[in-house]
Amino acid sequence: MTSIASEMKRPALWTAGDWNAFFGFGTNILVNMLVLTGLLRFVLKMPDSLVFGRILPALGLMMCLSTMYYAFLAYRLALKSGRSDVCALPSGVSVPHMFIVTFVIMLPITLRTNDPIKGWEAGLVWVFFQSFILMIGGFIAPYIRKITPRAALLGTLAGVSITFISMRPALEMYMTPIIGLTCFAIILVSWFGGFKYPKGIPAGLVAIAVGMIIAWGSNLFGLGYGGLSLEGLRGAFTNFGFSVPIPAVDHVFSGFEFLGVILVTAIPFGIYDLVEAMDNVESAEAAGDAYPTTRVLTADGVVSLIGCLMGNPFINAVYIGHPGWKAMGGRIGYSAATGIMVIILSWFAVVSVLLALVPVVAIAPILLYIGMLIGAQAFQTTPAKHAPAIVLALTPHLAAWSKTLMDGALGAAGTSAAAIGFEILGGGSILTGLVLGAIAVFVIEKKFVEASAFALSGAVLTFFGFMHGESVGLAVTPTVAVAYTIIAVFLFGLSRSAAILSAVEPSEQKAVAATPAE
Repeated sequence: MTSIASEMKRPALWTAGDWNAFFGFGTNILVNMLVLTGLLRFVLKMPDSLVFGRILPALGLMMCLSTMYYAFLAYRLALKSGRSDVCALPSGVSVPHMFIVTFVIMLPITLRTNDPIKGWEAGLVWVFFQSFILMIGGFIAPYIRKITPRAALLGTLAGVSITFISMRPALEMYMTPIIGLTCFAIILVSWFGGFKYPKGIPAGLVAIAVGMIIAWGSNLFGLGYGGLSLEGLRGAFTNFGFSVPIPAVDHVFSGFEFLGVILVTAIPFGIYDLVEAMDNVESAEAAGDAYPTTRVLTADGVVSLIGCLMGNPFINAVYIGHPGWKAMGGRIGYSAATGIMVIILSWFAVVSVLLALVPVVAIAPILLYIGMLIGAQAFQTTPAKHAPAIVLALTPHLAAWSKTLMDGALGAAGTSAAAIGFEILGGGSILTGLVLGAIAVFVIEKKFVEASAFALSGAVLTFFGFMHGESVGLAVTPTVAVAYTIIAVFLFGLSRSAAILSAVEPSEQKAVAATPAE
């Protein structure tokens, strides 16, 4: 009887909702792999033998280990808690790092040496150091998470979701609206409106299928929506084959000749990883699933190191979006299934075929949905009176996103976004948003000592270039660092004022209401 009871309590490895999450998250991973492959082939000009024979198989191994591990963590949490709604953390190649390691590390070294192999080796060393920063930081992060208000953590996360996750998919939808807006409506009515498609077909699959039908059907009328063609599809099959990861330890150590260039970005982006992972773990806990921060960060570091030693120059990260996949019905199985899918895509070079078969614009609405959900969560799971702090935490991300769009246009005019202040506000946006959000929360709560401590930390981080600067160094933006120091002294002085502290009861305030200036 006991064995029967214990069997009944075992968490289900697959549920009906896992289909929705699998197609949603799987297409998210697919988009990232398609973009990554394009960067390697068309920006870095790496040969297909390196891309499909070395890098993608190692990338697939890393992501499979990651998604399987987080499925295991979800199973353990479900077993321990007795709940059937536990959702595994989403994970995969870090999207911001994908662009940073490409354009800041690999591309300059490839152009300098005229050798894409050298660029690849430099990327491997960058991930090598990032991996150890993650593993060591895993023991510090829980303390940082404990002292940082949820509104600050989720506010800076909402900034990432609104700018770097939502804006580009929204733009792509309107560039090809016949496909983009149609697919968005299909997803919107199901995932927000609760509409069920016939026979329980997942909304993500319906959207992709409809997008493909419109794209390929438009070719019959010479319209070419989605940019697909039979010639492109036939050419994609030439990369078919089977490749497994091969150790690349010798290439890792060859890249150490570029160590000076690499460390400048490895350290600040290691801190970025710590904060981002904390934000995403906080987001999962807000949705009901509490995972140990140390174990999550350590796992990201370990799988990234394994991938690096096998030839993958991209780092692994826990993804933003756990509440979205959970809301779709995702539990344990969707994560493990995604790991299997990635192995098939990368080891058999299926990515090249999919690049020519599915219009990317049909996938964009799924990413927009995730951005919408995360942005809303920041306001829904924090006290209403902390809303101004969340908005403040958003602002550095808006500046950072605007900078990426403006640099090209301003460069033609002989200036840059940095020259007109966008770099100062948007530099180190993750840390900047967190510090500003925390200061605002503690001021709202009349906890001036804590607010002063975060202002002082902002001064230190700014002085060394981790915030409000283009690179790490000494006195990168000294006037901003001095300003944070003045704020820290001012707030600490308020904490010493008995008159102010006795005038207001800390936790009895109502939500802050906007009033016109008089």
